[in-house]
Amino acid sequence: MSQKQLDEFFDYLRFPSISTDSNHKSDVNACADSLVAKFTSMGLSVEKHETPGHPVIVAKSESKDGLLTVLIYGHYDVQPVDPVEEWDTPPFEPTLVGDKIFCRGATDNKGQNFAHILGVEETLKEEGELPVNVIFLLEGEEEIGSPNLAPFLREHKDELKCDICAVSDTGMIGPGIPTMTYGLRGIACLEFIVRGPTLDLHSGVYGGAVPNPALIAAQIVSKLHDENGKILIPGFYDKVVPLEDWEREMWAKLPDGEQATIDETGVKGLWGEAGYTALEQRWGRPTAEVNGIGGGYQGEGSKTVIPREAMAKLSFRLVADQDPADILKLASDYLNSLCPDSCTIEVELGHDGPAYVMDPNSKYGKAAQTALKETFNDAARLIREGGSIPIIQAFKDILDVDTLLLGLALPDCQIHAPNESFTVTNFEAGIKLNRALLKELAK
Repeated sequence: MSQKQLDEFFDYLRFPSISTDSNHKSDVNACADSLVAKFTSMGLSVEKHETPGHPVIVAKSESKDGLLTVLIYGHYDVQPVDPVEEWDTPPFEPTLVGDKIFCRGATDNKGQNFAHILGVEETLKEEGELPVNVIFLLEGEEEIGSPNLAPFLREHKDELKCDICAVSDTGMIGPGIPTMTYGLRGIACLEFIVRGPTLDLHSGVYGGAVPNPALIAAQIVSKLHDENGKILIPGFYDKVVPLEDWEREMWAKLPDGEQATIDETGVKGLWGEAGYTALEQRWGRPTAEVNGIGGGYQGEGSKTVIPREAMAKLSFRLVADQDPADILKLASDYLNSLCPDSCTIEVELGHDGPAYVMDPNSKYGKAAQTALKETFNDAARLIREGGSIPIIQAFKDILDVDTLLLGLALPDCQIHAPNESFTVTNFEAGIKLNRALLKELAK
């Protein structure tokens, strides 16, 4: 990798392209313009498409009959940097410390998608042409759920027609371990509010006679699971596709998932659905999580009140064949059934997206595994991932293509957290991976 390539990457990182913050709308737009300029300099045809939110960039190589067409997806928007005081270096000033580049977006997703861009650029410079037709699709709204991308795919379905999609926005098991993700969990979110008295009440005067919404909210949350970690929502597991024996056997051969989970999170011990390993729980089983809970006085010291209301935010990670809309309906009905008549409960549904699973040993899957092995000089490990990228299923539903998820994120890269980083080693590997992947797909 040349110094010029590293400098270009640093320039890309400096854009504070925070999609969720309207104060950064111009920064997101400027970042999109920088991609247009980059693709133009590479000789690709490029269009910047405005949406009701942030722009979508589509860049194409010269289309040649008889060649496979590969769509490479990524996103140029990033998460907010809060809490900014926990950053050791300025969040949008890329800083190289040893092998690590610290900056917001370094791994998620600018480093990973820019490696693909540079891989294509290198091939064009050295070979004069690509072994496949390439379409780059870069959006600026992934971190807010890609609200405008699925409509964009439908509107531009014909011009985005392709044979396979490639995405580097997932992770590696560890340094130097090539990893292909063939499944992602889906997601469904909601929040509820329990309301009791019409105003906060003196807990001495009324305590013991008036229902306490904070207590009731906690009781409701406590009934999401049994003592073995099983989710108690009626019908929740009805459509769950069980893990295959070969998956469980394959994952059992990976580095110790229990210890890795403890090391990565700093917990003293693990908790989860009985009968499954930590990796199986994280990658292939559905979950119900409490993302936030609160009510009543939160300030310093005591304020003896019975709060008039309390709330909780829940998310469900889903696996193959679980319909997010069905799960939200089942969960909403269950929460309503748990609220006593002395209070009311209001459930508000949030965003959702389905799970995604592909055959890792398909023709294209095997080509990806070969490219990974060539890049890292080691056999690819096949995993699912616990996170969600809802747009991946949209590629399947709208464009009728599978997606090769070839992640370059390391467990300690701290995406979405202060001090996010990307290693120079993996940045270089990403460039090499792109070149190897396009070559293998062309065979």
